[in-house]
Amino acid sequence: MELRQLLYAVQIAKEHNFSRAAEKLHIAQPSLSQQLSKLEKEIGVLLFHRNTNSVELTHAGQLFIDKAQQILGMVDGLRQEMEDISQMKKGKLIVGSMPITGATILPLVLPVFQKRFPQIDITLIEETSANLEGLTASGETDISLLMLPLQQEKLVYQTIYEEEIVLTVPPEHPLALRKSTMIDVSELAAEPFIALKRGQGLRKMTHELCNEAGFTPNVVFESSNMETVLSLVAAGMGIAFVPSMISQRTYSDISPVNLHLAMRPTRKLVIAYRRERYLSKAAEAFINTISEVMQSRI
Repeated sequence: MELRQLLYAVQIAKEHNFSRAAEKLHIAQPSLSQQLSKLEKEIGVLLFHRNTNSVELTHAGQLFIDKAQQILGMVDGLRQEMEDISQMKKGKLIVGSMPITGATILPLVLPVFQKRFPQIDITLIEETSANLEGLTASGETDISLLMLPLQQEKLVYQTIYEEEIVLTVPPEHPLALRKSTMIDVSELAAEPFIALKRGQGLRKMTHELCNEAGFTPNVVFESSNMETVLSLVAAGMGIAFVPSMISQRTYSDISPVNLHLAMRPTRKLVIAYRRERYLSKAAEAFINTISEVMQSRI
């Protein structure tokens, strides 16, 4: 049974005549009669009584036409929905984000995207970078904002922004007096560190920077929230490596001092998605929007 056969049967029922139905369908009458006979043979019932001047539905034919009209209506509706999605009149997008990214980049990007595509619903999933990689690889997010390097081989990515990592210290810290000079990471070996919890990319970077300088960081407090990290730094509880975009934000009652490191470390933020996964037009539009917004900040 083919959709065109349903369409043919509905048109015959509407016209009560093979010739007029064939004309409306823009096919030859013999072809129309042949397709109807083929359909009736397949389903095993007669749909129409053929008379000399007209065609009338049988009881089975009436039931068939009622269902066929419903099916064709659903097909038309589905076609329209797909067209709306392809033209981004509506749609849904699941975006994964690390908490630190959700606090800095998404507030810049989402207003721009929603103004351009108001009918596309966005669902945000906020997780650690390690968990997000797994969710993205399994297809539970369409795209995710992550930091290089990625561990999941199933993922591919597009780089959207490279951001400098700076050192944040309490306002009264001796290093705060050296705002005009570069700080070498090796000078921090005896310092207490405030860091994000394990599983977050910046926590891993903190350990890598210290290990390269010849020591393991003494992490005295950890949090999943960057504002908490900055609050503890401002309270004199330790120092922290933070992305420059975070360090430039103004928080109430938080005033740590930001210092540049001599080695100028950076982190690369990327949009990642599963290898060979079909990227919807909505996902492509989101990637283009975030790239455009972030490029404007460089």
